[in-house]
Amino acid sequence: MDHGLKPFFDEDSRVLILGSFPSRKSFAQDFYYGNPNNRFFVVLERLFEDSCGTSVEDKKAFLKRHKIALFDVVKACSLKGSSDASIKDVEVNDIQAIIDQSDIQVVCTLGNTASKLFEQFVTCDKEHIALPSSSSANARMRIEDLVKAYAVILRYIDGETN
Repeated sequence: MDHGLKPFFDEDSRVLILGSFPSRKSFAQDFYYGNPNNRFFVVLERLFEDSCGTSVEDKKAFLKRHKIALFDVVKACSLKGSSDASIKDVEVNDIQAIIDQSDIQVVCTLGNTASKLFEQFVTCDKEHIALPSSSSANARMRIEDLVKAYAVILRYIDGETN
């Protein structure tokens, strides 16, 4: 299966957040974190104390406002359903190309699979921070726990590092 979703970023993006591979619901919506049970945008809304709205265009505006770029580690793979556990035959995306075209200061991966694949296959010249998955399958993490974990990105967005 080919990735199909383009990276979301612009030259002002400071934090690149990488998932493993889009879910079927994200493919259907043609944008990242399209599963309504995924808590990604809820966590970011609480972190930034700002509403991201419900449409894809609203979410894109929110991400740009907060200098967040989105992409996935995996460009193509063999996959059953939307389960990360079934990812095989991995081909990775060119993450450094996004970094070279933006002001990315840190790369964050969401969940164990994205983090492991990133560490195993990706080469880039920025710091990597592994964050917990926002998927509802990660039920042991409450939204408040996720917000606390994701707060590390604020120092990169606020420009405290270079």
